[in-house]
Amino acid sequence: MEMDINDLLYRQQMSLIRAWNSRSVEGKAAYEGLARGYADRVDAYRQENQQLVNPVH
Repeated sequence: MEMDINDLLYRQQMSLIRAWNSRSVEGKAAYEGLARGYADRVDAYRQENQQLVNPVH
């Protein structure tokens, strides 16, 4: 099941907050990794939709 952009942005922000609040180096790294993964998915979503709005001629 694909998440919509709002879910991805929410999860990215929550991962960043959890990384910031993490008490362990491992936890911080894990949450930062999740945030990067969500950021990659947000970027892919934006690129895909940009191509739909402005198709290459």
